[in-house]
Amino acid sequence: MEFVDYYKILGVSKTASQDEIKKAYRKLARTHHPDLNPKDKEAHKKFQQINEANEVLSDPEKRKKYDQYGKDWQHADAFQQAGQSRRPSSAPGGQGFSDHFQEGDFSDFFESLFGGGGAGGGRNRQTKFRGQDFNAELEIGLRDAYQTHQQTLAVNGKNIRITIPAGIENGQVIKLKGYGAPGVNGGPAGDLFISFIIPNDPVFKRSGNDLYATIDLDLYTAVLGGEKTVETLGGKIKLKIKPETQNGTKVKLSGKGFPIYKQEGHFGDLYITYNIKIPTNLTEKQKALFTELSKS
Repeated sequence: MEFVDYYKILGVSKTASQDEIKKAYRKLARTHHPDLNPKDKEAHKKFQQINEANEVLSDPEKRKKYDQYGKDWQHADAFQQAGQSRRPSSAPGGQGFSDHFQEGDFSDFFESLFGGGGAGGGRNRQTKFRGQDFNAELEIGLRDAYQTHQQTLAVNGKNIRITIPAGIENGQVIKLKGYGAPGVNGGPAGDLFISFIIPNDPVFKRSGNDLYATIDLDLYTAVLGGEKTVETLGGKIKLKIKPETQNGTKVKLSGKGFPIYKQEGHFGDLYITYNIKIPTNLTEKQKALFTELSKS
């Protein structure tokens, strides 16, 4: 197997901190995300390489194995166990396996250990290994997260269509079983873990399953009362405004918030705060009316 330099893929040094690796991964993942490059096959390939590199270098234990064993880092435990079991216990100077391997030795060693041309490599001695898990980040808008929808992802050279349930939260991780790296010697494939990033919405602020929004209200409606059409993620509705509504007044719209994850038909609440706008560019007649009103 050809050696892949994960540090080079992420553009960081071998002494890079975990924070530097995380920042480099996020920047590259957004640049090469398949949704932003639907017709660029090279971008899809690069995105997969970036995720693979991050999967290894963001995990201190995996990174340590990678630094020590190179391209065969996934089988580090097997190498060490085999080295211990094959080292002659009664011959201090015997030709047993060493705990230290030179770059390039791993593939040959792996072959003899798991059924290649080396001695004792029969099929009955093969050991199955589970494939590596993959980690990926997926950014979606708050309004997309409001409803169940499907998206296509490029994973390990394959396009898979996933269903994203309504109510998914920022930072939430879902697992796709069997969409990681293939197993070794017939072992099961690893899993794919997708972390969701949901940026702030320009209108609505989310807190759990509740939504918060501020709407402008003209002075006349605030004083005299009336109706105001407001936007919700489920559509527009009309609100009745009570006379003499004060600036900063907050009203609760039950069941008009965010859908509760995997609880169909259940929603949080929407809290509306009124921001009363003072009229500007008044005519002389309007100013006179306000003056008369202030004296009454």
